[in-house]
Amino acid sequence: MHPRVVAIIQGRMSSSRLPGKILADIAGQPMLQRVFVRTSRSASVTETIFATTTDPSDDPVAAYCDFSWIPCTRGRLFDVLDRYYQAAKGAKADVVVRITADCPIIDPTLIDDVVNTLINDEYDFVANRLPPPFPRTYPIGLDVEACTFEVLEKAWKEAKEPQHREHAMPYFYEGIELTTINRQLQTGISPRGYKVAILHHTTNFGDYRWTVDTPEDLEFIRQVYSRFDGRDDFTWKEVLELVHDEPKLMEINAGVQHKTLKDIDERATGN
Repeated sequence: MHPRVVAIIQGRMSSSRLPGKILADIAGQPMLQRVFVRTSRSASVTETIFATTTDPSDDPVAAYCDFSWIPCTRGRLFDVLDRYYQAAKGAKADVVVRITADCPIIDPTLIDDVVNTLINDEYDFVANRLPPPFPRTYPIGLDVEACTFEVLEKAWKEAKEPQHREHAMPYFYEGIELTTINRQLQTGISPRGYKVAILHHTTNFGDYRWTVDTPEDLEFIRQVYSRFDGRDDFTWKEVLELVHDEPKLMEINAGVQHKTLKDIDERATGN
C-alpha cells in the first residue's frame, strides 16, 4: 500500500522582507495559487494543503483558500514545526513534504524525486538542498524537503530551539556529516540518529535565484511567467533554458542576498 503523502505549503502575509508577497499577482493569479497548482501536479503527492497562521493578518489568505477550494489549516505564527505537525496529523499523513509559498517555480518532478527516494530507500528525511554551509546544486526556489510523519512527531515533541521550531525540519539534519555516494546523492546519519539523503543535480545551478523574497525577485518571476504566456505547466529545465537564452533576466534580482538558517525572525523571540 502506497503511503499517504501530504504536501504542506507554508506561507504568511507578514513576511519580514516583502509583506503580503504570497498574495502578490503573478500573471493573473496570486503566488500561493501558483505554488499550490504546481505542487499538486506531483504524481507522488496524495493531498496538498496550505498552512498559514491564526494571526489576523492571514485572514485574507484563509479567505482566498476558502474561495479557491484550496485546503487550508491555520496554526502558530512562528512555531512552523507545530503548524506542520498539526496539519500533517489532521490529514493523516504518512509522509510530509515541506514546500514554501515563495517558490512559484517549484517543480513536481523534483518533488517526486525527493518523495520516492524517501519511501523506496527508507530514509527519515530527504531534501534536494540543505541551508549553508552545505553546498546546493538546484536553483534557490526549487527547495523540497520530505520526512516521515513518525520522525516529524518525534521532532515536534523534542525540539526546543527557536531555529528548530521556526524552520520546521533542521532538527533532522543539524550537525550531519554527509558521504558522497555519487554526483546526485549524499547520505548520512545525523547526530540525533536520523537517516538523511540529499539529492543533487549533476550541474551546479545553486547560485540561480528563483524564489520570491524581495520586489526584485517578484519582478523576475513575473517576467518568467510572461515568457510562458501565464501558463504554470512549464518545467524548471524550461526556465533554465530561458535564463540561458536571456541572461539579462537573472540580472533583475542578482543583487539579492539569500537568507540563512540563522536568520530567525526577531518577533519570534520577543526581541
